Amino acid sequence: MTDINMFGWEMDEAGIVTLTMDDPTASVNTMNELFLTSLPATLDRLEAEKDKINGVVLTSAKKTFFAGANLDLVLKATPEDAAQWTAMTNDMKALFRRLETLGRPVVAAINGAALGAGLELALACHHRVALDVKGSTIGLPEVNLGLLPGGGGIVRTVRMFGIQTAIMNHLLQGQQRKPKDALAAGVVDEVVSTPEEMMHAAKTWALSNLDAAQPWDVKGYKIPGGTPTTPSFAANLPAFPANLRKQIKGAPMPAPLAIMAAAVEGAQVDFANAERIETEYFVGLATGPVSKNMIQAFFFDMQHISKGGDRPKDVPKYTAKKVVVLGAGMMGAGIAYECARAGMEVVLKDVSLASAEKGKAYSQGILDKAVSRGKMTAEARDEILARILPTENMLDAKGADLMIEAVFEDPALKKAVYAEVVPLLTPDALLGSNTSSLPVTGLAEGVDRPEDFIGLHFFSPVDKMKLLEIVVGKKTSDEALAKAIDVAVQIRKLPIVVNDSRGFFTSRVIGTVVTEAAALVGEGVPANSVEQAALQAGYPVGQLALTDEVSLTLALKIKKAAEAEAAAGGLTLADHPGYPVIEKLVTEHNRGGRAAGAGFYDYAEGKKLGLWPGLKEVFGGDNMEIPFKDLQDRMLFIEVIESIKCLDENVLRTVPDANIGSIFGIGFPAWSGGVFQIVNTYDGVGPKAFVARARELAEKYGERFTPPASLVAMAEAGGTYQ
Repeated sequence: MTDINMFGWEMDEAGIVTLTMDDPTASVNTMNELFLTSLPATLDRLEAEKDKINGVVLTSAKKTFFAGANLDLVLKATPEDAAQWTAMTNDMKALFRRLETLGRPVVAAINGAALGAGLELALACHHRVALDVKGSTIGLPEVNLGLLPGGGGIVRTVRMFGIQTAIMNHLLQGQQRKPKDALAAGVVDEVVSTPEEMMHAAKTWALSNLDAAQPWDVKGYKIPGGTPTTPSFAANLPAFPANLRKQIKGAPMPAPLAIMAAAVEGAQVDFANAERIETEYFVGLATGPVSKNMIQAFFFDMQHISKGGDRPKDVPKYTAKKVVVLGAGMMGAGIAYECARAGMEVVLKDVSLASAEKGKAYSQGILDKAVSRGKMTAEARDEILARILPTENMLDAKGADLMIEAVFEDPALKKAVYAEVVPLLTPDALLGSNTSSLPVTGLAEGVDRPEDFIGLHFFSPVDKMKLLEIVVGKKTSDEALAKAIDVAVQIRKLPIVVNDSRGFFTSRVIGTVVTEAAALVGEGVPANSVEQAALQAGYPVGQLALTDEVSLTLALKIKKAAEAEAAAGGLTLADHPGYPVIEKLVTEHNRGGRAAGAGFYDYAEGKKLGLWPGLKEVFGGDNMEIPFKDLQDRMLFIEVIESIKCLDENVLRTVPDANIGSIFGIGFPAWSGGVFQIVNTYDGVGPKAFVARARELAEKYGERFTPPASLVAMAEAGGTYQ
């Protein structure tokens, strides 16, 4: 491999050298071993032949420009590897520095996606020309993987844009922009329409700027907006950590803090020392557990799902053309919007035309807002709305090749609707139900072709929630499953696939955490402490607020249905201390949740006002004896243990489905990597440490925290969830 150079070299008559990255060992260019041997060899030649060179254009022969670092290496990095990673990172930065101080203009011709290290490589060039091609995104998304840009991305963006703009617009949010948006943000300097224009623009700029240098290498340069020692900037500096704390809510997310520290500290020293500071923070993250969790979930597990890892093979691709959405309430209206946006003809059916039209108005509101913000043209909005037909007449569903039922969670009502609509559909139409907890196999008894019936569990609000939980009934065919996954991709959702049971995966698991939070209130823990424990554990909202959203009344209804089902099978469900709390709020205090206008929180006109002061009077609120970490772990562990049971019972099919489903469907903390990944890295040890902690919780708070036998066996064997 050392004899191969992935940088093609071509010099034209004007003295412009075009370096074309084309790794022969991979489908994309990445910062692998070949790159790290090819770049120094190429730089050696550039420096040796500099007198004959008037400029350099760096581009790619792949569909993408440069894909970034090798994440497999990060997964293997440990704290013991810190010295090696420090040397490797600094060596790579030194190569980038040689490129930008070559003494000749260097232009990046970005022909496709340039993310992470790909953009950092481009930032080490003096000028950036981007090709406006479909699928191209440009940005520094490392924070979303628990990392920071370690190839000079922080140092250079701070010196390009100033501390505040760099942090807020390029680093902390991990923005990925299309080429034109990247131009507006100042990340690239030109955007062109064809590869020919791109190369012409790059060479033209190089020949017109023979003395090009980075701004920070020019005498007299100052960081835009000042440094922390600048009085006007220093006055606003305390707002940075305050705003960050507000954003991450105390969750154990080290990357945003490291980004801010590296940016602020690096702005106070010269370029070389700023890069060393950046390296130190990068290595700390790369060798730590959170980056591994987030890389596993948001890269590898996400890749498994987005590439159709759950889709049955050898089934022809399916594209839905006409869908009938049954029920125009909040869920049905959101589903109709997503389907229309994806190009489907949508029949939105409800019991009255007024209700159906109200459902369509939901789409109108979303689209009007997009138009008002300049994100969509009025013509595009009207085109989407024209695809939605609100109706009370079931005959309008005739010829639909997709049904998505979203009526009330009543099996009898659902089956009555199926009997009316299914005869009108195409013979091979996919029959989907947006049930959140009812067993799909039972619902499928309401149709004459149960092999085409499947659960399509959307999450509210549908237009914002990415996940789609696909539920396979006992008679669901592989063809129906493949179609369901194709529909999910068509409407741009993340499909996870689970097998049928009451509550499936997400509803079943979320039920454990909301009841655990209620149990804490019942034990006299201050309600605001329960909420803070959830937020600081990394949940996006407090669990009591989530319970209100789910509905306390619904929680009791699901419990009673589960008890009835268990009794029919000769079983008895274990009591949970959270249910008496919920029942008392509902039956004695008429507090059913947000939709009812009162729950754990008070509401006025649908807006949350604050926790109900009566909680302290009813349940007490002076119990400060339970350690804060126990509050957090009780919520985290109960969800993990229930997820393991779902895997043991074959409700869950794969570990990636569980990790992604838990994060995107039920708000399990992103830093953890999901319900199984948190076990793999727990306390820096893994499953054995998780088992030990679960046993501690079981001894203190009840048998429900007892680690499942399958987990104990895996831990003793030294295994992990894969």
